[in-house]
Amino acid sequence: MTRIVAGTAGGRRLRVPPAGTRPTSDRVREALFSSIEARMDLDGVRVLDLYAGSGALGLEALSRGAEAALLVESDRRAAAVLRGNISDLGLAAAQVRVGAVAQVLAQAGAGVFDLVFADPPYDLPTAAVEADIGALAAHGWLAGDALLLVERSIRSAEIAWPAGFAGRAPKRYGETRIESAVYLGTGAVDSAVPASV
Repeated sequence: MTRIVAGTAGGRRLRVPPAGTRPTSDRVREALFSSIEARMDLDGVRVLDLYAGSGALGLEALSRGAEAALLVESDRRAAAVLRGNISDLGLAAAQVRVGAVAQVLAQAGAGVFDLVFADPPYDLPTAAVEADIGALAAHGWLAGDALLLVERSIRSAEIAWPAGFAGRAPKRYGETRIESAVYLGTGAVDSAVPASV
């Protein structure tokens, strides 16, 4: 059972799309949001949830006080389930965009986002994930000091963060690895940050 962990919709169940998606577990989501909330106040934050699936990450952020969320999902059946979850939870500040993540990010940003989640299929090559990250910066999707969090398998190659991103130490939760970085801006030089999120 997948559910919203905390906030205004805390404890409410989420429908999960049919085969082909892998929702972030409640345990990982709870640990992830504890780390996020230690770094930033979610009130007023704009969230981008890539490879959204059930919407568990973006909707969790809204439940905890984020201002708005754009959830991107390529599978139409999954997007229909996602819209149902938004309706069931009454989280009107969520918008769904149906389309391949790479194609959506190739367009000019639909606003500037402070917090970005990416939970791509584990079999998506790391190079494709890195291309998504580059597109976020190149096409104006990110606010200065935006936090990016990427969920990957521990068997996936680690992300090589491009210039302008300060990568943080990854965290492991069983078979899941969360990689994160802070966006420093297009003119910034990247640097490793020892803290993890």
